[in-house]
Amino acid sequence: MLITNAGILRDRVLWKMTDDDFDAVIRTHLRGTFTCARAAAIRMREQGAGGRIILISSPAGQRGNFGQTNYAAAKAGIAAMARTWALELARNEITVNAVVPVAATEMTKTIPAFAPAIEEAERTGQPYPAWLRHDEGLGTVEDVTGLITFLASDASKGITGQAIGVGGDKLALWSHPAEKEVLYSEGGWSAEEIEAGWTFTQETYGIPMAK
Repeated sequence: MLITNAGILRDRVLWKMTDDDFDAVIRTHLRGTFTCARAAAIRMREQGAGGRIILISSPAGQRGNFGQTNYAAAKAGIAAMARTWALELARNEITVNAVVPVAATEMTKTIPAFAPAIEEAERTGQPYPAWLRHDEGLGTVEDVTGLITFLASDASKGITGQAIGVGGDKLALWSHPAEKEVLYSEGGWSAEEIEAGWTFTQETYGIPMAK
């Protein structure tokens, strides 16, 4: 099995993000995942006994997040690579899935909305409050290990190409991008026809906060 979990943050809003900020995050998350998975795929195919590749994505990659152009792009790319590699490695019985965790790590525990509750729990030794574990689906690193263990086991051999969320008390299957609504215009669409015919309900974006 392979689990790709290296990560860094270089958070900046778009107009303040430097090339180095962008490149460092993309290199660590996206290129790092690619190079490790490529090496694992070569070895697993040589062994001929199947395998498990488990990639770590993020809700930021599914929905976007303020100040995280680089991180969101990398994590979205990781989910896309999981779907692509699931296709490419299916014949070799190698499954590829993206885990979308929400856990208090050194990277995430500084998020302003969560920091006070996490600090209080760590200071007192008490569990995270219910609103954090249930509503936000945010827990400890240990809360993620059950999903990782399951995906690494023979029990998950029929599961591949999926983005699976886990955190606190919550387990979720993320949907894949798909056409939501479709309109047709014979001969194609001009800008004016699109303006006149626009009836789409726009998708939401950004990571919602329950509290």
